[in-house]
Amino acid sequence: MAVSDPLFLDKTNPELWNSIGKFANQVTKSYQAAGISDRIAELVNLRVSQINGCAFCLDLHARRAMAAGESMQRINLLSTWNECGGLFDEEECAALGLAEAATDLPSSEERVAAVATARLVLSDEQVAAIQWIAVAMNAFNRISILSRHPVKERELGKSAK
Repeated sequence: MAVSDPLFLDKTNPELWNSIGKFANQVTKSYQAAGISDRIAELVNLRVSQINGCAFCLDLHARRAMAAGESMQRINLLSTWNECGGLFDEEECAALGLAEAATDLPSSEERVAAVATARLVLSDEQVAAIQWIAVAMNAFNRISILSRHPVKERELGKSAK
C-alpha cells in the first residue's frame, strides 16, 4: 500500500466508527422526538456538507433528502437558501441558519443571534436537536474528508443506501 493511499478512519478503528454511528442514531431519535422532519434534517446535513466541502456526504445526503421528499430544485439552490425569496419556509430558514452557525462558528454575537432568531420559530428542543444534527454532520464530514471516501458514480434514481 502506498503512503498516498487513503487511510479510512472507519476501517482503522471500527469501534470508534460504531460509536459515532450510535451517536448519530441518538441524534435521529432526538430530532424526531422534537418534531423535526427527516426532510429538514437532510437539508441541515446537506448545508453542513456544502460548507465543509464533503463530496461523499453531499452525494449521500442529496439522495436521502430526495427520498425524504425534497425537490431537486431546492437541493440545487440550498447554498443560496437565504436569497431564494420564499422557496424555503420559516422553519427551514431557522434550521439552516442554525446549521451554518454551528458549522462556520462565527463570532459569539452572530451565534447568539442565530439561536435567538431560530427560537422565534422553533422550540428549544428543536433548536437543540438541529444543533446536534449539525454537530454530528460536521463529525461525519471530517471523517469522510480525512479518509478521502470516494464518491461512486450512480445511475439516476438509485436509492440512498
